[in-house]
Amino acid sequence: MKRRALIAAATVLMLIVLLTMLWSASDEHAAAARDEFVVAPRVFASTVIAIGAVKPSIGAEVRVGSRISGRVARLPANIGDQVAKGQIIAELETAELDAVVAQRRAELMLAEAQLAALENLLPDEEGRAQADVARLTATLRVAAEEAERQQELVTRDLAPRALADAARDRHLAAQAELESAARTLRLVRIGRAEDRKQAAAEAARARAALESAQVDLSFTSLLAPIGGVVASVSTQEGETVAAGLNAPTFLTIIDLQRLQVHAYVDEVDIGKVEVGQQASFGVDAFPGREFAARVAAIYPTATIQDNVVKYIVVLEIDDDYAGALRPEMTTNVRIELVSRSALAVPARAVRPEGQRNVVYVMRDGQPEARAVRVGWRDGPWTEIVDGLAAGERILLEAPSTDGG
Repeated sequence: MKRRALIAAATVLMLIVLLTMLWSASDEHAAAARDEFVVAPRVFASTVIAIGAVKPSIGAEVRVGSRISGRVARLPANIGDQVAKGQIIAELETAELDAVVAQRRAELMLAEAQLAALENLLPDEEGRAQADVARLTATLRVAAEEAERQQELVTRDLAPRALADAARDRHLAAQAELESAARTLRLVRIGRAEDRKQAAAEAARARAALESAQVDLSFTSLLAPIGGVVASVSTQEGETVAAGLNAPTFLTIIDLQRLQVHAYVDEVDIGKVEVGQQASFGVDAFPGREFAARVAAIYPTATIQDNVVKYIVVLEIDDDYAGALRPEMTTNVRIELVSRSALAVPARAVRPEGQRNVVYVMRDGQPEARAVRVGWRDGPWTEIVDGLAAGERILLEAPSTDGG
């Protein structure tokens, strides 16, 4: 009985040892199979995942301020109110500017009256000068005829030379007087032109001053530059505002129909993103809803978030989002990239060594380090642009260097 028991125990022990060896060999074979990968093409239908935020589009958020100083007489707008473009949202006191406008209007009326007087009335001085020119013109004509007649008589020996000389002197004197009168008339007219020019300039200055005062008066009524919702109010009725280099802000208006999404894309993925690509995003306020969008612009400059370089990708929203989206909502963005086929390997098989990336290729049963050029990364997969061929076997883990 003892012998049979010993034989049974030995048999059981041998079976245990044999099963242990088979299990170990199977595990080593499975491990070896897991440590190698056959390079093959893979379809990259990749997406870029990013966190973003809802932002107003350019021109959809306006801070309304006053261009002049004054006391706020009326401020009917409150936070959350819907306003239309051109609607009066605040008014300043107008008493002082009303007085300035009245004064400028009176100055313009006076200047225009003076100009009309110069245009319509002929001064006595110019009238006398014109009469002198007319009289001396007639005198000169008579003197010229007399001088010509006396010269004819002298030629025919019918009159003495003295009479012809006297007639000639009278003619020359009349000509000189006419030239003097004409010169005086020109000076009078030039003076009148200067007076008219000065009066016209004064009227233009008064008109410009009136228009300037009316513009300042119009600034007392603040109009909504865009339609939208009042997002904030930063002053109250009765307060006095002082306009300086920067206009004091009364309130902020946001057009909730003109929103966009700013997605913060990692620098590793920004090279894959192009204008026109389709995208989608969700917000925490509506967890079961996806909004369609598309890439509208990519900021050329980077922004730093937690020491990570990111680029802002602007998404234009294609879906109807009325009443659902608000500025600064956090978004989870998916940008759809172009699908294409390329050689791919598990990302953990690629290792940086100095300034290059390498994978370990099985060659004649031995691992060999080979430099590769990588492209896209899609989750656990990395595209191999150059350095590997389809069908080659690579190691997923670096080979052991302990000689075991």
